[in-house]
Amino acid sequence: MIRYIRRAAACCLLLLVALLANAARVQVFQADSLDKNPANRRLTIARYHEPRGNILVGGRSVTGSKDTDQQLRYERTYRSGPLYAPVTGYASQTYGTTLIENAEDGVLSGTDSMLAPFPLWNELTRAQQPGGNVATTIKASTQEAAYNGLGRRRGAVAAIEPSTGKILALVSSPSYDPGVLSGTGPSVTDAWSRLNASASQPMLNRAIRQTYPPGSTFKIVTAAAALDSGAVTDMNADTDTPDPYTLPDTTTVLPNEASGCENASLEYAIEVSCNTVMANLGVKVGLSGMDEAVGKFGFNDSGLKIPSGVARSNFDTDMSKDQLALSSIGQFNTSATPLQMAMVSAAVANGGELMYPHLIDETRAKGGRVVRRNDPRSYRRAMDASTAVQLQQMMVDVVTQGTGSNAAIPGATVGGKTGTAQNGVNNAGTPYAWFISWAKADGASQPAVAVAVVVEDASAHRADITGGGFAAPIARAVMRAALEH
Repeated sequence: MIRYIRRAAACCLLLLVALLANAARVQVFQADSLDKNPANRRLTIARYHEPRGNILVGGRSVTGSKDTDQQLRYERTYRSGPLYAPVTGYASQTYGTTLIENAEDGVLSGTDSMLAPFPLWNELTRAQQPGGNVATTIKASTQEAAYNGLGRRRGAVAAIEPSTGKILALVSSPSYDPGVLSGTGPSVTDAWSRLNASASQPMLNRAIRQTYPPGSTFKIVTAAAALDSGAVTDMNADTDTPDPYTLPDTTTVLPNEASGCENASLEYAIEVSCNTVMANLGVKVGLSGMDEAVGKFGFNDSGLKIPSGVARSNFDTDMSKDQLALSSIGQFNTSATPLQMAMVSAAVANGGELMYPHLIDETRAKGGRVVRRNDPRSYRRAMDASTAVQLQQMMVDVVTQGTGSNAAIPGATVGGKTGTAQNGVNNAGTPYAWFISWAKADGASQPAVAVAVVVEDASAHRADITGGGFAAPIARAVMRAALEH
């Protein structure tokens, strides 16, 4: 009898061991795959069971959460959604997340381990912390000035604090309300289809994800390359440039919109925007010299994050001399995001030191404890300090006596550069209007803001689209808002 009891006990023990082994297999070795299984809704339900943390502008929340009493309980809401959409992105129960909502999802959703009161707390307790908050570097008045300045026109604005790299404004037009994508159901899918089908592409973040030919604003980069390389040693000296100028190894003549460009100095060429002088200087610097110079400003960098990824601004590394000449005036295959061109202006304003652009100031736990802080850091030295001083003077001359007079602000020193970039087959498309600039209040120790504006208004007459006419007034409004305390 005892023998049978022992056998039964041994059998039960084996069954218990098998049960424990299977539980370990499921809970330990297969946990990740089961969690990620599309049929498992537990994580999704848990994700939306608590309010999401908020994104802050100037200490005020521009996001919120709405209790829907549904299985996916809390739905994202947005205050002034179209105004801040290029900053926040969207957080959708149907389509996921973008921009800050994506880059800082761990903090906002409460899953970031740094939100826990102690190390490994979440792992040990299997708990999820309340969603934290993300404080941006955006200045509300500057953002509003950019948004209102663009109005209904297609385009973008990026504004940076040169000394820190803080992004003060990031606007894309036309925009959209990310709140229409927050939940689930037919209304959300209809809104998604409508936004994606729109010819105006309101969900395209033109400030950081769209590249344009920068046109004459790129001449600032070429001027920096010419001064740093020694191709120009005196900005007031003649450059030995003929007018008309024939592109190297071709019979193609490069025209000028301005007059007086024959043998013009670098200073005059920037002031009135001589194509011939700047194309000639680009060829003199050479392809390797130009490639090195543009890299210092951030061109050809596919890894720039603010923290969302920024589209790569392009300058070809393999070109013939005639192509190099055109690239040196912001044409051919040269392309840039508005943020990239704001970085160019910021480098000039900051004495040649380009700070890494960033959109997040700090992240905080719900109780206010700082989780991470973004301290200013250098991106690259874009040019020699002496070169920056000379370019500052040239950009000031553009505003005081050149093509950028519409950007002048009483009580401030303003430097700028206009640009009118051709596009389309055989340049038949309506040109883009560009303006890059920086501003320093009288008596201040350093410039407060650097701005890039691009306007792609297809409804305007071709002759009316110039950086000074369309984009400079927008830049002026943004700079004025940034100068206010």
